[in-house]
Amino acid sequence: MNNMTIRTRQFPGGSKSRVNRAGNNIRNGMATWQDYHVLEEWRSAHRAVLNTFQAILRNRTRGTNITVAQRHKRRITIIDKLKRYPSMQLARMDDVAGCRLIFDDIDSLYAFREKFHKSRFHHKIKNHIDKYDYIKNPKRSGYRGVHDVYSYDVNSIAGRHLKGLLIEIQYRTKIQHAWATAVEVVGYITTSQPKFQRGDTRYQDAMALASEIIARSCENSHGPFPDIDNKNLVRRYLELDDELNLLNRLRGLNEADAEVTSRKNILLIISPDGELDTKSFRSGVEALRNLFELEKRHPDFDIVLVKADAPEDVRFAFKNYFSDTRDFVGLLEKACTDLSGSRMLSRRTRRST
Repeated sequence: MNNMTIRTRQFPGGSKSRVNRAGNNIRNGMATWQDYHVLEEWRSAHRAVLNTFQAILRNRTRGTNITVAQRHKRRITIIDKLKRYPSMQLARMDDVAGCRLIFDDIDSLYAFREKFHKSRFHHKIKNHIDKYDYIKNPKRSGYRGVHDVYSYDVNSIAGRHLKGLLIEIQYRTKIQHAWATAVEVVGYITTSQPKFQRGDTRYQDAMALASEIIARSCENSHGPFPDIDNKNLVRRYLELDDELNLLNRLRGLNEADAEVTSRKNILLIISPDGELDTKSFRSGVEALRNLFELEKRHPDFDIVLVKADAPEDVRFAFKNYFSDTRDFVGLLEKACTDLSGSRMLSRRTRRST
């Protein structure tokens, strides 16, 4: 080979210990530009993992009603997670790359997941089947869905340095997705973050009660409060809503009309004042390059790189970025009516009676 030797590439960022050291420095406010460079190299390496899994998932969902989308975890969210979990090692963070599947119902979700677990490929599932099953065991926040974490396996010399990188697969029903979308939007329109248990705890309680109401009425399932009877469940939610005026605020949101083109690599960019812009790219590499550049120029912006087959799939799978809570509002109003046995009154009407 003309005396040339083949050198295998290093682990993204140099080594796992270097990635973890960068994560610790970022968490402790001691990061240098080299630490941030390591973070970006490590993040960008997950693109190959995402591309592999999205191809597998799209092949297995072809001809179905299952929506498939993918996203890179935002830089700001990685940093926030490092600070929220002081013992977390950056190289072991398992949701930097994520694929999301959205199903019509719970039975379809579990049937697909069971079949996918039996698929023949080298990538290894890392978790016990029930470890991240938040349908059987909903989170106290009200979050419902199922997650799996896979370890990427590859035999080629060119890709060997990526072996062991992790990817998270999220399974949700459309109803669970509507609730999760609303939780994120509440974080945009208030000074609280119920998704991360921050701020006014009444928002956390309201969304947790809403999760139980919707799960019980719409999916014959349960959320975090299975022992509260129907009428008291609805009463407690409505009392909180009277204080917060939350449902009316969600109902009155204007859905963002930002254009999503047919190009599959999309940057969703939210400015500090809540305005949404989009940028589309044919190449995933070009999209990543622009993502990192925009994050440096606009550290106070919320920017995420997503991918889906069609523009409507982007708007559906990431509807929180478009302030689209219509499904949640409709589901919750109907569910309150069903469980209480009476028509749901508006906030103003409730206060005058």
